[in-house]
Amino acid sequence: MGRIRGETRRPLAMVENSTFEEIDRVIRAHERFAVVSHVRPDGDAIGSILALGSALEGLGKSVRYLNQDGCPESLMFLKGAEKVEVSSEVGELDVEVAIFLDTAAQARVGDDSLEAVKGAEVLVNIDHHLSNPGYGDLNYVDAGSPATGQILYDLLVGLDYPISEISRDAIYVAVSTDTGSFQYPGTTKATYEMAADLVGRGLDVGRMNQLTYDNQPYRRVELMRSLLNTLERSEDGKLVWWELTSETKEALGLVDDDTEGMIDFIRAVQGVVVAMFFEELDGGKIRVSMRSKDAQVNVSEICGDFGGGGHALAAGIRMAGPLESAKESVVARVSEVVAGELGGVC
Repeated sequence: MGRIRGETRRPLAMVENSTFEEIDRVIRAHERFAVVSHVRPDGDAIGSILALGSALEGLGKSVRYLNQDGCPESLMFLKGAEKVEVSSEVGELDVEVAIFLDTAAQARVGDDSLEAVKGAEVLVNIDHHLSNPGYGDLNYVDAGSPATGQILYDLLVGLDYPISEISRDAIYVAVSTDTGSFQYPGTTKATYEMAADLVGRGLDVGRMNQLTYDNQPYRRVELMRSLLNTLERSEDGKLVWWELTSETKEALGLVDDDTEGMIDFIRAVQGVVVAMFFEELDGGKIRVSMRSKDAQVNVSEICGDFGGGGHALAAGIRMAGPLESAKESVVARVSEVVAGELGGVC
């Protein structure tokens, strides 16, 4: 199906976007849907598929909730989380429309997810990553939004779709986790207005925050201790980085979700401009997470030099190892950019 073009509500984005009305027409015209999010899902990824999927079910649609890695343990408290299926376990699905959420590049949903929805007639791409190229038949990419969950809130309200308890709580967790509890620079007036409306719809903020942030397994404490023992810093203190080896992951019995948010601890150090987290993956690959505290240092562009991408202040890379080689090349590039933008020698 070719990309539909139309009327109103086009955000500032790098791709030509469809409108909410155009997305609505596709939704109204079909019955069988799959909502899919990226591998190693975070709160925005899982929250987004739960929020939109529940709304679609409220419209009487048949919905499958997919993720390559399933729902992480830390997000199983969300209502509806049990509906999230591991893509490798479902085979090819009989769906008409696949909606990819919070996924900057089509391949980031994973091979099993791509296989599961390959028979879909229409691909809808809804996201907030600056590096998203607009790979769907319909695209709504708003890089100015702090979270895909906030885009979905606007979509549901704008189209007068039902907002169930599942959608309400999932949207809140999606936006809260992607904004650092409403702290990051991308947080807007509309973000707080959205949160206030969700409270008006019955959201229990205290309980939701407790379940999201104050309910961590002890192995994450052990992980923090291990990471601190690897911490390195540039001479001027503008760069910090640490590493996680496969050996440490195995010794601590870690799951992928255990590293979520860890980089924020070193990002918060006074004087730091860029924080980096290097993690060994299976197959000799290295996962690099990167955070910037200065708008002059666009880490999405830096990660793009290595085939990655993301947001201006939060981005990532998957690159070839070994770990020491990856660290050397990435730290050197970040040092070069920081020195060029802010002066000094890192």
